[in-house]
Amino acid sequence: MLGAIAGDIIGSVYEGKSIKTKDFPLFDRQCRFTDDTVLTVAVADVILNYHQYPPSSKYIDQFKWYYRRYLYAGYGRNFSNWAKSNSTAPYNSFGNGAAMRVSPIAFAYDNLDTVLQQAQRSAEVTHNHPEGIKGAQATAATIFLARIGLDKFGIKSYIQNHFGYDLEPTLNQIRPTYQYDSTCQGSVPPAIIAFLESTSFEDAIRNAISIGGDSDTIACITGAIAQAYYGGVPKAIADQALSHLNEHLSHITEKFMYKYCV
Repeated sequence: MLGAIAGDIIGSVYEGKSIKTKDFPLFDRQCRFTDDTVLTVAVADVILNYHQYPPSSKYIDQFKWYYRRYLYAGYGRNFSNWAKSNSTAPYNSFGNGAAMRVSPIAFAYDNLDTVLQQAQRSAEVTHNHPEGIKGAQATAATIFLARIGLDKFGIKSYIQNHFGYDLEPTLNQIRPTYQYDSTCQGSVPPAIIAFLESTSFEDAIRNAISIGGDSDTIACITGAIAQAYYGGVPKAIADQALSHLNEHLSHITEKFMYKYCV
């Protein structure tokens, strides 16, 4: 979970800038948490404070509550319209919001079937399009498989075989033409590839941001996978990330990390 938050914060100043390089300051002075962090913490909050297998209504309640508390975190238009309305119906989205917020589920549950079920439940309250659900499930599955020690070849094979994502292109092939894409199908595969080509947590984040596009969300997804695979977030990066959170977000994050990620 903290890996996702770190990726979001580091990537926040590069969103849409397409810097196309791994050589950049890891924490810029203007870094901040965005909606990726807010909704990731919202999912963690649901898991911590409700029944072991939360019903969809709990996600709806929390997403709307977190939206009201953090109005200016940079949400997508469709999510904002839904969150401030009285509607509880999903809006058939396949945006990458379903994938960016799912990481706590992959750390909280101990078998893949449950992870996939809960990933779908967290996604479909807003992102009930098949691609939105697929993006959340593929992200959660990648994190879970990394967490239980499957090697990169095994992770890659599982995701390609079960979700149909093409993970064969290299970052060098992706970078030159990659543009801003806020869909699950346009964000999740390159985020996974950024992890697959990495040598460390920090290298994974640098890979993700070097692609360009929706940098905070791609780095958020990659960071969660890298945390699981490399056994945590380096202390210096973790401390910096936590320092960008307010007391409420930091409290939920640390409580969740203590329970599920130690």
